Amino acid sequence: ILNDTIVRTRFREGFDREVFMEPGTPYRVTMLLPPTSNLFARGHRIRVDVSSSNFPRLERNPNTGEPIGRHTHHAVAQQTVFADAGRPSHVVLAVIPEQSR
Repeated sequence: ILNDTIVRTRFREGFDREVFMEPGTPYRVTMLLPPTSNLFARGHRIRVDVSSSNFPRLERNPNTGEPIGRHTHHAVAQQTVFADAGRPSHVVLAVIPEQSR
């Protein structure tokens, strides 16, 4: 793992209000990662994992919409990352030109 982050999607529009997701509806979610660096060799690839939780590293997400920290049960969630013309997804990476290294 080079880096990771978490977004509780009920707060994707700000922490001042909860906006729950509707199943089957695509949403724009921005994930900001803290700075890091890594040198990838030519031909290497990166992988992005999307999940409901990274427990025990981060707090569990029960996927129920219940108040945080007071859930009474868990539900299985399904994440879909769209990558088509109408719903593009992308990862933005800074690249340092080879002559600058």
